[in-house]
Amino acid sequence: MIPVTVVYVLNGPNLNLLGTRRPEVYGTTTLSILEELCREEATRLGLDLVFRQSNHEGLLIDWIHEAGARVKAGESIGAVFNPGAYTHTSIALHDAIEGTELPVIEVHISNVHRREAFRHHSYISPIARGTVVGLGVDGYRLAIDALHRMSPQ
Repeated sequence: MIPVTVVYVLNGPNLNLLGTRRPEVYGTTTLSILEELCREEATRLGLDLVFRQSNHEGLLIDWIHEAGARVKAGESIGAVFNPGAYTHTSIALHDAIEGTELPVIEVHISNVHRREAFRHHSYISPIARGTVVGLGVDGYRLAIDALHRMSPQ
């Protein structure tokens, strides 16, 4: 059996605009710099990183299926997932995570509970192993570390 070495970091819609979209809310860190930060944390923990972003719900679902299969094969510990606005709308992402039994830590850069009321509900939180909100991009590092600590070694 291949050792468990991979952590997925999946990002949903508009996260490709990090660093330029509403920097007062999301900060000035770009997606490429965020990937570097995640890679450093994964490497520190002895993990390989698969880092992806898509504006398309179906592609995110395909990646969840892929990650779930790799967890079942013993090749991955799961995914850190920032579903972006799909957090509040996508039952399909909920069902994909639940159906694949993918261990997920949900991450949001901003504190969604201090924002518009429609952002207060998450379809992902009820099936996530944990959530990190409002800690900026550092939330990704914390989520990778938490997922690593939760995984069977």
